[in-house]
Amino acid sequence: MQRSYIELDPEEIPVIFDISLAEDEFTMGLNYNQTFDYYTVDLWDIEGEPIVLGEKIVLNEPLFSSLIDERLPAPSIVPFDESGKALAVTKENFYKTVFLTIDDLPAGDPDGDE
Repeated sequence: MQRSYIELDPEEIPVIFDISLAEDEFTMGLNYNQTFDYYTVDLWDIEGEPIVLGEKIVLNEPLFSSLIDERLPAPSIVPFDESGKALAVTKENFYKTVFLTIDDLPAGDPDGDE
């Protein structure tokens, strides 16, 4: 079973868009650092108040995992490569094999198999 992922076109980055996660609404922004070849994410609440700015996107690391803030989305967002090929999130693989996935698979089942 494949994980759900946030749909976006990497060619449109930098981009800001509204997103529903669980039952909450957020505004999310993605940026690319060309000098060091990495992406960052910004997150605002529905009123436009910043929650997180400049979070680096790291392969297999849930976004915002080092933060404690009740405003953060309930489901984890994890940059994940289901093909298992990527070693890092780069311009070469972002939204080709590495996607911002929503951690919505059943607990205890990393592949979604019964």
